[in-house]
Amino acid sequence: MDVLCFGLNHKTAHVETRERFAIGDSHLGEFSALLARTPGVSEAVVVSTCNRVEYYAATEDAAAALRAVSGFITEKCGHAPEPPVFAEVRGDAGIRHLFRVVSGIESMVLGETEILGQVKKAYLAAQTAGATSRTLNKLFQRAFNVAKEVRTKTSITRGAVSVGSAAVELAEKIFGKLDACNVMVLGAGETAEMTAKSLQSRGARAIFVSNRTHERAVSLAEMLGGRAIHFDQWEREFDAMDILIGSTGAPHAVVTNAKISPLMTRRQDRPLFCIDLAVPRDIEASVNDIEGVYLYDIDALQGIADQSMHVRRQELVRCEEMIERHVAEYSKWLATPHPGSDAAGQSGLHPEGAK
Repeated sequence: MDVLCFGLNHKTAHVETRERFAIGDSHLGEFSALLARTPGVSEAVVVSTCNRVEYYAATEDAAAALRAVSGFITEKCGHAPEPPVFAEVRGDAGIRHLFRVVSGIESMVLGETEILGQVKKAYLAAQTAGATSRTLNKLFQRAFNVAKEVRTKTSITRGAVSVGSAAVELAEKIFGKLDACNVMVLGAGETAEMTAKSLQSRGARAIFVSNRTHERAVSLAEMLGGRAIHFDQWEREFDAMDILIGSTGAPHAVVTNAKISPLMTRRQDRPLFCIDLAVPRDIEASVNDIEGVYLYDIDALQGIADQSMHVRRQELVRCEEMIERHVAEYSKWLATPHPGSDAAGQSGLHPEGAK
């Protein structure tokens, strides 16, 4: 039995192309089952995320399976899968590719962990639909164990690797849990929106948005489930704020030492975390000199993110060594006859893989 992977990803296709071939979560099991019944394919798992669409097949004839998968994609998506957008990997290369994918090594952000949950969901959909048996059950179970080992024995997933995640990391160092924190966003830029969402995802309680164009503030506030404030009134809400994000695009600082100093005296030793994402900067550098204020600009946050990414890249060699060991072990298992093992192969996720 051979393993084939055929698909596209963020490295080979722009988002417009990925959209044309994307498959909704509710159809993953159905598509896997249909493909598994196609001549030339014995088992199948279809994975579809925002950054990749991949068809995994177990087959006795990889060339026949490739033709079958290609025809299946053309029929179901209405577009032919052409190289170099679509690429094929088989045998050890296909096994290795899956292990790298679930470990976050092939992700747009090195080491991200969301892909593991997405692949688990795709596999479970295929397994539930009866599209998998001994070969792919064992392959995906092994893949999930690989991902666990990579996460626990290396630093590939650790540290903030974006401005938003760096801001969250610093906020948690200052406040601990964020569920009691209120956030104010001055301006309505894309980076500010992403940072506010990152803080909100970690429990930030309330989001206030203030912008020179009030309609834009209303729009962003609605998106975040927060409240819009007129730009000339944001200081009135200052006492309730714990985190202040500056992203106005103004030609000069809108948050000054002279403005913040008297306001801080009313806060009763509550710290204020200021995140300045604007260029030119929204918050005067001297604000950081005020007792209880922690100010980080976009360069400082990017520096934290870059350092974390550097650490992750250094871990790649260790990750790849682990993956190669698992590829060799799975390939050896695949090449060994297992009479009457199909029934056992239908058992699905091991308890460890189901975590």
